[in-house]
Amino acid sequence: MKNLILIRHAKSSWEAPLKDFDRPLMKRGILDAHTVSLHISKFLPKTYIIWSSSAARASETALIFAQNISYPLESIVFRDDLYTFDERQLEKVIKSCDNSLESVILFGHNEAITNFVNKFGDVFIDNVPTSGFVSLQFDSDSWDSIDKGKTNKTIFPKDLK
Repeated sequence: MKNLILIRHAKSSWEAPLKDFDRPLMKRGILDAHTVSLHISKFLPKTYIIWSSSAARASETALIFAQNISYPLESIVFRDDLYTFDERQLEKVIKSCDNSLESVILFGHNEAITNFVNKFGDVFIDNVPTSGFVSLQFDSDSWDSIDKGKTNKTIFPKDLK
């Protein structure tokens, strides 16, 4: 059994003239990340690792979540290959997970996340919003053979307001 939790980065700012990769979170994004992360504990597997896109907005979101779920910040793995908007690239990264890992929490970007959860989950989601949490479970012992799984839980900021 493999468990995958996908979390879209929180709302980011377009105010400063920065490269897309360097855009930080805006105040609403920070608040939404805290709100969602404080409601996910009972939906987390017993053990897991956290991977995050190394883009500023995803990294900042991962740090907020990790802090609120008491995950060691120094254990987050920041990956440049998760800075993608393409679900095929996201799928490639996920399918490369070491099979000794049962559960992965991944912080990334849209369209990749929405398209991935619609391809691999059993519930259609029109759009995974910023700070959105989607938990998928796969009846597989190997990450590279994951196929259609079960969408176990979604938590979106609007559900908590």
